[in-house]
Amino acid sequence: MSILAVVGNKGGTGKTTLTLNLAAGLSRQDSVVIVDADPQQSAYQWRLIGDERSGLPAVVAAAYGLGKTVGALREAHTHVVIDCPPSIKAPQTEHALRIAEYVLIPVQPSPMDLWATSHIARIIEKMRQENPGLRALIVMSQTEPRTTLSRLMPEAARELDLPVARASLRRRSIHRHCVLEGRSVFQAGRRGEAAAAEINDLITEIFSPST
Repeated sequence: MSILAVVGNKGGTGKTTLTLNLAAGLSRQDSVVIVDADPQQSAYQWRLIGDERSGLPAVVAAAYGLGKTVGALREAHTHVVIDCPPSIKAPQTEHALRIAEYVLIPVQPSPMDLWATSHIARIIEKMRQENPGLRALIVMSQTEPRTTLSRLMPEAARELDLPVARASLRRRSIHRHCVLEGRSVFQAGRRGEAAAAEINDLITEIFSPST
């Protein structure tokens, strides 16, 4: 059983979109539950929109009592994916970092995102005193490969002393459409194939022994 926390230090990074599609991708082979620890409850609202027969992962709202909620769910599921608030200082985020095995940090190709992520790197280093097995991975999100920033950001992000995923998530309109429709890119047919392939590449990388 694995616990994955998706964290950010500002809004608009694609944090919840990554959470939803990561969980959906994992659920194609394993039992997965999303724990929505963000008081905005975007992940929970997404699941309410979705069809109950769709096979989407369940979403449990847990802005409070995160540890108790995860403890109750972990034995029944292969993976628990936690959507944290967009603040590294939020108590929910701090708690998630204490109990998670993996922390994913989506970063857009912008200097402001990089600055915000530098704070996350420092907190993760501190949290490893309590959770020494915590593995972190920066995920470049909403990239546009033709732009200079998208090409330069992975190298700049490595200066934070956290590994940067080889897999990245391009800016695609299908992500917005899927959220509005309460589904994942894996249920979007041919329109979602490229986005789903990116998620699958990321999943493979997360669980690679060398990560």
